[in-house]
Amino acid sequence: MPAYQLVYTKRAAQDIAKPDRIVRKRLGKKLPDFANDPLKFAKRIHDPKLGNHRFRVGDYRIIFDIVGGQIVILRAGHRREIYR
Repeated sequence: MPAYQLVYTKRAAQDIAKPDRIVRKRLGKKLPDFANDPLKFAKRIHDPKLGNHRFRVGDYRIIFDIVGGQIVILRAGHRREIYR
């Protein structure tokens, strides 16, 4: 059982639905793995307006905050577009 519960914002769910099937499958496999020990795989973001941390999944970035026992997924997108 994961240590943290994954919670998706409406915007994050839309972002994850956009890429092709292969990318969605990769994101779907990796996110539950990150829930066991999120800070081991995460890096801090310098701009707190976006979120506090990010995961890297290939060329995609998952922006998230940790609130209590939950990982709140705020955004997901390609690395060239996500920080804009």
